Amino acid sequence: MSGSSTATTLDRGRVSRRITVLLPVLGLIAIALCGLFLFGLATTRVGVVAVGIGTVAALVPVAVVVATFLWVDRWEPEPAKLLLLAFFWGACVATIAALLINSTAEAVGDLLLGSGQGSTFSAVVSAPIVEEALKGAFVLLILWRRTSEFDGVVDGVVYAGFSAAGFAFMENIYYFGRAFADHGFGNGQNSGVLAAFFLRGVLSPFTHPLFAVLTGIGIGVAATTASKAMRILAPLGGYLAAVCLHALWNGSALIGGSKTFLTVYFLIMVPLFIAVFYLVVLQRRREQRIVAAALPKMVTNRWIAPSEVDLLSSLSGRRDWRRQARRESGKQAAKAVGLYQASVTELAFLYRRGLRTEDDRERQAELLATLKAARAEAVRLAKSARSG
Repeated sequence: MSGSSTATTLDRGRVSRRITVLLPVLGLIAIALCGLFLFGLATTRVGVVAVGIGTVAALVPVAVVVATFLWVDRWEPEPAKLLLLAFFWGACVATIAALLINSTAEAVGDLLLGSGQGSTFSAVVSAPIVEEALKGAFVLLILWRRTSEFDGVVDGVVYAGFSAAGFAFMENIYYFGRAFADHGFGNGQNSGVLAAFFLRGVLSPFTHPLFAVLTGIGIGVAATTASKAMRILAPLGGYLAAVCLHALWNGSALIGGSKTFLTVYFLIMVPLFIAVFYLVVLQRRREQRIVAAALPKMVTNRWIAPSEVDLLSSLSGRRDWRRQARRESGKQAAKAVGLYQASVTELAFLYRRGLRTEDDRERQAELLATLKAARAEAVRLAKSARSG
């Protein structure tokens, strides 16, 4: 009987490993197919040259947006593969789903409201509801599947921002490409790709990320609260705020005219962006305080050395430590130090939450093993560099 049970367990383990390997492969294939579909659709509508121009133009704002969210994520960096997956989710999955649903909404709007009204209905009603749900869905997925990677509001902001950055990137490729196909680079009478780039790439590169970040903040609050009501109300409130702001933005551009658009931009969008940015800065400082408070306890537990407390308690100290390791022992040593620092941060957040479940205790053991291995690797490389 015990032999049969052991065999069954082994079979389950093999199936689990196959699924673990198979799912990422299937995900990559699905993303690639989505990308090919969007590329083919865009080239059919505006042409290959226009898509090329649109892609080049879209790279500039997306680089700024991604760099900003990486700056936000410096204290407790999320896994690069998850950030990349968030970007491709927004660029492929969310974009295609939104395209299909919004196109259907436009057709229904034309049927119910009259010809020509469907596009306005789609932009003001359907697009905000659908697009914000799709962008926020990835953040919920991370919270559900990778709870250990979700430590608060900053994580919600970063995952939502990357998902929205991917969505905006694909959208900008089409808008910039269409502007070039219709009017070229533009002149005194026509608004070409340069005018579109100024509007979307200079004045409002953070619009989609700003909408999605409101949902991310709500999900981040839900991840850190013990209140069951808040776990539902916070994400829902963030999502509704994102939908309303998105609808207001689209409506001001389509219905209100230039005066209304500028009013909404300067009196609502810009102040809200500043407020959200300030909130994120406050949350980063909170993360620093959490890490600083946990360091003495880690010294007591002999997880870190007393001399490392000052180096680990500030971003500048951590950066200088990595630079010194790179200069004296090479790039791999700097990576080992970076992994060591990241493990310390993860342990600090885990320590603050408390080891409430068996998963938490397993996570702590994994982090301690990673911390010790990273330290040993950094020391080995340092000795090797000195002896060499």
